[in-house]
Amino acid sequence: MKDIAIVGAGGFGREVKMLIDQINSVKSVFNIAGFYDDKEYSADINGVPYLGDLSKIEQIDRPLDIVIAIGDPTIKKRVVSAISNPNISFPNLIHPGVLIGKDAVALGRGNVICAGNILTVNIAVGDFVILNLACTVGHDTEINDYCSFMPGVNISGEVKIEESVYVGTGAKIINQLTIGEGTIVGAGAVVSKSLPSCCTAVGIPAKPIKFH
Repeated sequence: MKDIAIVGAGGFGREVKMLIDQINSVKSVFNIAGFYDDKEYSADINGVPYLGDLSKIEQIDRPLDIVIAIGDPTIKKRVVSAISNPNISFPNLIHPGVLIGKDAVALGRGNVICAGNILTVNIAVGDFVILNLACTVGHDTEINDYCSFMPGVNISGEVKIEESVYVGTGAKIINQLTIGEGTIVGAGAVVSKSLPSCCTAVGIPAKPIKFH
């Protein structure tokens, strides 16, 4: 079994601990070493030790897998960029019940794919992407690094999602669209036209309401 630690001890971090437990229920793969978080915890978190703040990761002197359990793409990217320890690896965590097509589905590293997801065919997923519960990803879709999709997001075919996009719960993205880098799509939105970079878009149909 490989030792693995979770970065981020908030709600999603605890759900990632559950995901690892479910992976291990099928085949023993990981030993959960603990949580790292810049917020100090005085007790175990769901039975798992608190290992200290993120600076402690640079002091690790043995092989250790790390999963980044942080939904905010900007913070996630900053945390990953700060880790330079050569002993650290970033595996993909995929729930045993996820359906992934056999034809040309490529995954980078450090991705978290939770229960109920369906990825069809000819899909490219970059690094450190979160697909939370029950998302669907259609054919010929490209998802770039650090994106986060909350539960129940539906992505139709031939969609390009640029780096660090955040998509809220239950949003839908119509086929053949592009979502620009750093854009936030609000919960329940229906994206029927391509969105520019660095905006927040909400509604049905989704329209930018501010730029950041």
